[in-house]
This record gives sequence, structure tokens and C-alpha cells, in this order.
Amino acid sequence: MRELGADLFEPRTLMDSDFSPARNSGSATDSDFGFAFNDRNFSDRILKIEIIPDLPDTKSDGDGCITLAEWARNRKRRREEIKKENVAEVIGQSADQVLNLNVPGAEETLAYDNQDEEVVAMIEESAADGGLNLNEQEEAALMELLNFMYSNTLSTTTPTALLDVLMAADKFEVVSCMRYCSRLLRNLPMTSESALLYLDLPSTVLMAEAVQPLTDAAKQFLAGRYKDISKFQDEVLNLPLAGIEAVLASDDLQVASEDAVYDFVLKWARIHYPRLEERRDVLGTRLVRLIRFAFMTCRKLRKVLSCNDFDHDVASKVVLDALFFKGETPYRQRALALEEANAPYRRLVERSYKYRPVKVVEFDLPRQQCVVYLDLKRDECKHLFPAGRVYSQAFHLGGQGFFLSAHCNMDQQSSFHCFGLFLGMQEKGSVSFAVDYEFAARSKPTDEFVSKYKGNYTFTGGKAVGYRNLFGVPWNAFMADDSPFFINGILHLRAELTIRQ
Repeated sequence: MRELGADLFEPRTLMDSDFSPARNSGSATDSDFGFAFNDRNFSDRILKIEIIPDLPDTKSDGDGCITLAEWARNRKRRREEIKKENVAEVIGQSADQVLNLNVPGAEETLAYDNQDEEVVAMIEESAADGGLNLNEQEEAALMELLNFMYSNTLSTTTPTALLDVLMAADKFEVVSCMRYCSRLLRNLPMTSESALLYLDLPSTVLMAEAVQPLTDAAKQFLAGRYKDISKFQDEVLNLPLAGIEAVLASDDLQVASEDAVYDFVLKWARIHYPRLEERRDVLGTRLVRLIRFAFMTCRKLRKVLSCNDFDHDVASKVVLDALFFKGETPYRQRALALEEANAPYRRLVERSYKYRPVKVVEFDLPRQQCVVYLDLKRDECKHLFPAGRVYSQAFHLGGQGFFLSAHCNMDQQSSFHCFGLFLGMQEKGSVSFAVDYEFAARSKPTDEFVSKYKGNYTFTGGKAVGYRNLFGVPWNAFMADDSPFFINGILHLRAELTIRQ
């Protein structure tokens, strides 16, 4: 019995030949039978393949194609035409020229012109019947496939020709050739055009294990090419569904925040799926898994619940899941993220946001107050030296937007570099807002929050206040291996804000 996924034409499974040149010269491998391909010395039969003309006024998928774009357009047009055909027709063929190999119960018939020739004619049948449907481009691909079965190599090197051979190899289940084509295509220079084409191959090809390295490479290329969405916004908005999925699945996406990812996904979906029913379907089944709701702000999560683009049940589930995750301890959050480390869609893995996510606890009584938690990794702090800054996502108090910013700066006397923490208000203009604030950080050995600085300030838009040397030590001491301020590689900061009466 044939093993699942086995390749009947895998060259290494062929028996050694007494005629192998390797036995005489040692110049070829035992699995290379290219010398016997299309050579009358090794066969007394001639295989004739009858090419069925295409439908009137249509071309084959690859006829005359020079670029991948032409290949893709022709293939897409052909697929659309095939969908409109209920029954495939045999055109211009007389009955005595055709042998139907797929009629149930029909006996296999061989037609001989003479002892040296065996004629096997093939007809076009519907795709469901699995018959051979060959056009001129497929003929060249099939000859390459036959040559590969003998020699374990291909003579063609162009992307369009390799794609034709890949499609033929999938059609005839020659897995080794699919793997070979996939490897050759991966070694060619990748472009956005070719990457999108590889992701748009028929589902039978995309699902093949032999093609996975090619599709993975295409996804990685797109993710790297468009990782800065703001820089290529128009291009990314024009990507098809497979392309946008590849980009948004990346952990290395460079965005301001996950709120920005959510807004971008809605914008893309409204452009490509103007009908609400279709948009809800693609958002709920394909795109929702690409948005990492757990790292969105609570303010934006409330908007998700009222967004008409999402099915209500879908919106409720993702928001509840996000809130439950936010409520977990940091240790539990890291454990949950590790559980899906190898998952195709990593919903609980934090991206490298321009604005760092924060946890916020709000109080209305006895006074309007909020407690904000900001965690920074040691590497993030390391990269701040000598004059870098990192900003938090916005949070709100009394209807006003605030943010935290961590700096590597000089101390008050400009004597040495140190770690500073500042509080700023977003809104610009004549608005004034009086706030009491306190900064704290977890410290060893107790791992409890210890107050570092208290103050009060009347904010006007665009202003910030804080302390240049939060820990009272130089930068080198702050970043030392035995620093008491990093717990398991994380700096835990807390800011308490209270509206002054």
C-alpha cells in the first residue's frame, strides 16, 4: 500500500539500471536516469499526448506570459471562465482520435500503429473527474515533469515556467517535483508581486507540505517589506486578503499601538468589502484573529463593542477575552503567551509598539483618580542610552489624555546619564488641569512598589513634568546585572494621578 504523501516518482525509489553511466564513469548518481529519457535505445514505445484546444477566444494560463503579473492575470481569468462552465466540452475532436480513460468499467485499450509505437490519446474532462486537461503551456510543463522523473532536475528556470511545472506536479501528485520547484522559486529574488502570487495558488497546492516552505517565505517577505505600515499605508491598503493576513500576523509589525492595528483593519475591510454582510464575515472568520485585542486600550475596547462592522457575539467574546487577560498577573500573562508560541496566530504576544501598553485602574470616588502600570524590558531600557525616549499609550483622567515617557538623560547637574520618568498631557491649547502625581517602582528584595517621587502640577496642553533621576543612581548602576530595579528582566513602574480639588 502506498504511504500517505508518498511519491511514486521519487527518483531515489527507482531501481539501479545496468545501463547507468555511473557504473562506467562515476559521473552520475544512481538515481539519475536522464540518459534514458526520450531515448529509443531504452524504450520501444512512443507516448503520444493529444493536446485539446482551449475554448474559443481564450488563452491558456501561461500562453505568451513574460511576467508573473501576466501569468497571474491569465490564470485568474481562466479560473473565472472555468467556474462558468458546467460541463467541459471536447472541441474539434473526432471519435476515432479519442480514448476516454476515465469511463467506469471501460477496459484499457491500446492502439498500435506498429510494434514500435503506442498511442495513448487523452481528452479534457471536468475538474471533478480528475482527467487530463492540457493546453500548450501545460504540454511544456508536462514534458519538464517527465524529464524530472528521469533526471531529478529541470531545464527551466523562469518563475512562470516553474509555476506551470509546480501546477502539473500537483496535478499528477509528483511530490518530489513540487518540492524541487518550491526550492527553486524560493531561491529566486522575491518581490511583492511574486509573493502574492505564491499565496494565491490553488488550495490543493497551498495545502501541500512540499509547498509550505515557499508560502512561508512569501509571508515572511511581505511581513518584512511592509512591517512599517505607516510608511507603506497606500500599498498595504491595496493588498489582497492573503497579503494583509501575512503582514498583520507578524510580531515585528511597527505600529504605534494595537489600537492603530484595529483602526487599520477596519479601514482595509471597508475598502475591500463594502457590503456589510461580507465585511462581517471576513472580519469574524479571518481578520479578527490578527488583532491582538489584549494589548488594546480599554477605551478602544469599548468602541469595539459598539462597532457595527463586527458581529455582536464576536465583538463580545474578543473584548471579554482581552479584559480577562489584562486582569491576569504578569507571570500568568507570560505563561499564556508561551502556550501559543507556536500557534499561527499569536494573539497574546506583544508586538514592538511605538507606544508601550499600560494597565490602568480608574476610580471616581472619593476623588477622580487613576493608577497606571508601565512595564519596560531590560533591552528596551538598554537601547535608550544615551538620549532615547519611550512613550506609553495614552490613558485618560477626567476626560483628559495623559501619557508617561521614560528617558535616558543627564542628571540635574549634567554630571552623568540616568533614568528619568515624566508625565505629560496630550491636549494642546488653553486647557489647564491640576493633578497630584506619584511615581513608584518595584525593587528587590521585597519586589514591592516603593515610592520614588511625589509632586503636583497644573498642566496645560503639550506640557510634561517628572524627575530626571528617578532612582538616584547613574545609568551604569541602574543597568547593572545586580540592579535591584529589574525583576526577571522587567522594570515595573507605577504612576498614580489624582485630580486636585
